[in-house]
Amino acid sequence: MPDFVHLHVHTEYSLLDGVIRINALMAKVKELGMDTVAMTDHGVMFGMVKFHKEARKADVKPIYGCEIYVAPRRMDQKEHPYDKGAYHLLLLAKNEIGFKNLTRIVSLAYTKGFYYKPRADRALLAELSDGLIASSACLGGEIPKLIMQDNIEAAKEAALWHLKTFGEGNFYFELMDHGLAEQRKVNRVLCDLSRELSIPLIATNDTHYLNPEDAMVQDVMLCINQRKTLDDAARL
Repeated sequence: MPDFVHLHVHTEYSLLDGVIRINALMAKVKELGMDTVAMTDHGVMFGMVKFHKEARKADVKPIYGCEIYVAPRRMDQKEHPYDKGAYHLLLLAKNEIGFKNLTRIVSLAYTKGFYYKPRADRALLAELSDGLIASSACLGGEIPKLIMQDNIEAAKEAALWHLKTFGEGNFYFELMDHGLAEQRKVNRVLCDLSRELSIPLIATNDTHYLNPEDAMVQDVMLCINQRKTLDDAARL
């Protein structure tokens, strides 16, 4: 599928989560006949220099991004348990201004908003939205979470806030299908909201490894992350 572009990719820089090595990513992109790929690690941009260099070496167009964490209230509020959880939001830089704004968001999320995770908030996103494309992200995103809670009106309000903040043509609903019942439910509602609110759709994979045989490696890494074992049925 040479016309398909992976826009949601977690490399080894998504610590204890992704297992994709960047040079292997570029080789796989070329093998599949693709010419563009994004890098969207969880809350970090540590791998961007290597990503840029390896993409140029492989003659692949790099798209610089990050799946950031967004505080449920404000990023300066750090009260347990209200501020422990954080929403996911996928951000992609569409130009140099966007790249600078993205690095600023990620940096401030670490230095000002860190609480369990490096967190931004809506005020910061509104201030630094120029040059960025956003999407609703995975099941950990604000809008998918509200849909899973059957709070459709709140999901609609959140969608309209993101559309207003990032601007027409810069906010998308993200569809994923990894065989999960929750994703099928979310996808149906997102398609309905897309028609109602005129917000376009993109299809992505929540990519954390390159090949099927890499699944066990990623499973082990997640166990380390969660301090669980492979025989623990309650692990992620």
